[in-house]
Amino acid sequence: MILASGARGREFDSRNTPITLFLFGSTHETGDEAVNARDSILLLFHRQLNKQFSSSTFWIPPPPAEEREQEQEMSSSQICWTLAVLALFLLSSAFADEVVVLTEDNFEKEVGQDRAALVEFYAPCIHASLWYDATRGPSSPITDVECDLSILQTRCGHCKKLAPEYEKLGTSFKKAKSVVIGKVDCDEHKGLCSKYGVSGYPTIQWFPKGSLEPKKYEGPRNAEALAEFVNSEGGTNVKIAAAPSNVVVLTADNFDEVVLDERKDVLVEFYAPWCGHCKNLAPVYEKVATAFKLEDDVVIANLDADKHKDLGEKYGVSGFPTLKFFPKSNKAGEDYDGGRDLDDFVTFINEKCGTSRDAKGQLTDKAGIVESLDALVKEFVSAGSDEKKAVFGRIEEEAEKLKGSAARYGKIYLKAAKSCMEKGADYAKNEIQRMERMLNKAISAAKADEFTVKKNILSTFA
Repeated sequence: MILASGARGREFDSRNTPITLFLFGSTHETGDEAVNARDSILLLFHRQLNKQFSSSTFWIPPPPAEEREQEQEMSSSQICWTLAVLALFLLSSAFADEVVVLTEDNFEKEVGQDRAALVEFYAPCIHASLWYDATRGPSSPITDVECDLSILQTRCGHCKKLAPEYEKLGTSFKKAKSVVIGKVDCDEHKGLCSKYGVSGYPTIQWFPKGSLEPKKYEGPRNAEALAEFVNSEGGTNVKIAAAPSNVVVLTADNFDEVVLDERKDVLVEFYAPWCGHCKNLAPVYEKVATAFKLEDDVVIANLDADKHKDLGEKYGVSGFPTLKFFPKSNKAGEDYDGGRDLDDFVTFINEKCGTSRDAKGQLTDKAGIVESLDALVKEFVSAGSDEKKAVFGRIEEEAEKLKGSAARYGKIYLKAAKSCMEKGADYAKNEIQRMERMLNKAISAAKADEFTVKKNILSTFA
């Protein structure tokens, strides 16, 4: 396993922001070939960090004790395999960058020629900390920071905020033959940035076709505004492709059909496009919708209440954003007064809707568990052969009372109980192992849900 730090070990300092890379494992077990491979990957890792995480600050948490012991016991072949996998990952991610990386060597080849160019001059600052060095034993957290905190909070913060928007811009203009979307690392190319009068970060400048005399961009730093500027200056007509959303967009035409459906639990955000708080909530709300996208009876929706004022007034909306929950049992709606972090929303929906998702949308170990059947399973497992049939009958009766998704879970309980009687006590354990093997394969999210529910229910029989 390779981790990064800001202080000890093997350092690379190409941008005056050293990244220290550690290879976990006993170094005396690796031969010259493995060491050479390691050194190559370390250098590649460093370069890729400069590129891929040029404006990020990240923290590597301490590995559990058992992981540290396993890392120390790694053989040279395991280490080389880890390095190979890491190399493939880094090489593949390197091709994801749609913004042209400009340097002192290629700047005037790309800019000031037969294409206009929009250039971001930025100053990255990378730092990570390591808690454990396998070759030296447990250690205290390394806390010294290569870039001082003022840089982390100002210079890097603005660059970090711009990065996804600028990447989106680069992706959208990738096929535009008359415009280059580029960026310059000012820590690495100080002379180039000084030449163009860069004194703050990020600085965005426009270079017309055939000219090295820039015009500073002073507009908003989002993909849409940047695209509008480039289209205006460069004579292009490129639009920022909207990312697919899992949030259901409500209008006057579909509001009642979606929100008042008594088969659905619906969370609605009433927002206004100009509202700053609404804009801040948007990416979190999208993650909430993504986390619950496989739940057929849960809907995460929003309504432009500035456009549809009558609906906002009908539901007492006086500020933005206003969140209201419309459960199956109360279509008059309830105010949502919880927190606005992802975990807050996930906890709320799980409690109100009876779901069992985590923030990543994966099912938890509670998914599929029905308390009334769970109690009967305990009796079933401890009962003798003759008594099992009687308890099975009670499980069957209880399962028939269930409705909705619980009824589907009840059928799994029944099948598991019947198989346990027919195939013996080891059935549940063997079937759990089979489910785990299936879950380790490349399967769809829907299949992963199916196998997770079965595994959870089978665990009550094991």
